[in-house]
Amino acid sequence: MLPHSASLHIGLLGAGRVASLLGPALVKAGHRVVFVWSRTTAAAAALAAQLPGAQAITVLTAPLPAADIYLLAVPDSAVAPLLAATNWPPSALVAHLAGALPLSVFNGRPTVRGGVFYPLQTFSPGRAIDWRTVPLCIEASDLAAETTLLNLAASLSQHVLRLDSAQRLKLHVAAVFANNFTNHLLGIANALLAEAGLPAALLAPLVRETVDKALANPPFSVQTGPAVRRDAPTLVAHEAALAEHPAWQALYAQLTASIQAQL
Repeated sequence: MLPHSASLHIGLLGAGRVASLLGPALVKAGHRVVFVWSRTTAAAAALAAQLPGAQAITVLTAPLPAADIYLLAVPDSAVAPLLAATNWPPSALVAHLAGALPLSVFNGRPTVRGGVFYPLQTFSPGRAIDWRTVPLCIEASDLAAETTLLNLAASLSQHVLRLDSAQRLKLHVAAVFANNFTNHLLGIANALLAEAGLPAALLAPLVRETVDKALANPPFSVQTGPAVRRDAPTLVAHEAALAEHPAWQALYAQLTASIQAQL
């Protein structure tokens, strides 16, 4: 809990997966969420009910309630339209939470002080987040805005970074490989096991060791498998086993080629 003098008043625009986890974390850190807005009235009301003192609002064209920071926890494609449609207070500090969206999205809006408050984490319903471990990436249009965002980030996380838009974009691409693509590949693996009548739990020790090893070493240096061994008979057998799944077969061949290109 922060001392009262460090508490910030926050407007939260969005009530989806990120906002529903971020809102309570902000309150726990000693801040006050003044209001919640969402395109879905019921979602805004449900989240606001969990945040003491917060109100749900439905109209953005009327003057917004005063806040130290307005956080845009909305899809990337909704940020620019939301900026244009909202009646922001003069010199409002507005920060989006997107990984791939540049700070320049705020260009042409001189009455708004733009910023970025990007949490490097995957958010899913029913999954608790330890915000102390989540890297929070900050960028801002001016020093005062940066200081406010850094202070907010430090109240939540032990890992706060200043990153410019180009760095954050590269980080976001890396995160997609590490998280989204890996999860998709695990989904394919589970589907193949299910076809063979085998439990997904069989892969759990292998997956854990793979991740642990990749975190402890440069991943390319600890690559194993038939692609590294250039085990042509096994590679051919694997591709034949994927004949009923041509898209997965093509992906297998492409990943094999990528692995061998790193040798």
